[in-house]
Amino acid sequence: MEKQYCKVGTVTSVTSGSKSISMLEYQYQNFLEKASNIKYTDAKLGEFFEQKAQKIGKILENLV
Repeated sequence: MEKQYCKVGTVTSVTSGSKSISMLEYQYQNFLEKASNIKYTDAKLGEFFEQKAQKIGKILENLV
């Protein structure tokens, strides 16, 4: 039997470019939306999503 290499769980680096910026902007908006929707139901999860959005926001500031 031959070895097979699975791509599940592989990480692709984000390079500078318009495609990566648009993807990061989408993720940023998505995390902010999730944080606002769940903030009153589960405060810890809401804070987690806000922190993720802040990290992505900092990355976006460095790219732009």
